[in-house]
Amino acid sequence: MATVETSVWVDAPIDRTFSVAKDIESFPEYMDDVESIKVVEREGSRQVCDWVGVITAFGLKVRWRQEDVWNDDTHVCDFRQVSGDYDKMEGQWRFSEENGGTRFDSTLEYEYVVPGLGPLVKKVIHGIVVKNMDGVLNAIKSRAEATK
Repeated sequence: MATVETSVWVDAPIDRTFSVAKDIESFPEYMDDVESIKVVEREGSRQVCDWVGVITAFGLKVRWRQEDVWNDDTHVCDFRQVSGDYDKMEGQWRFSEENGGTRFDSTLEYEYVVPGLGPLVKKVIHGIVVKNMDGVLNAIKSRAEATK
């Protein structure tokens, strides 16, 4: 299973940054590679959403159902794919106060098996996943910094 770790410093308070990240239904408004997110279940700090992502380089759509568990006390979100196009996908977002702003760390573990395709294609897929995660973090950063 491949792991992608990304991090960004946000010039905004932790509560604002965490709030922007929790508002996942608004992601399609400001994230180019997120076509739609629909909450299908919500109970307390747990929600289940249907995601449709776009891989513009290949003109492909990726679909999955994801469970998120948000912890307001620790500013952490644990997430995992319940069903969908990945063979496995899970991770964690962590938010911590740093230098008057917020450190936003993301860890994503995924497996995407395409039978018969070699290491080169796996590298291409990994590059797309890294680019996507960087884009998500930077989009949340921009939104949190602009919401003052």
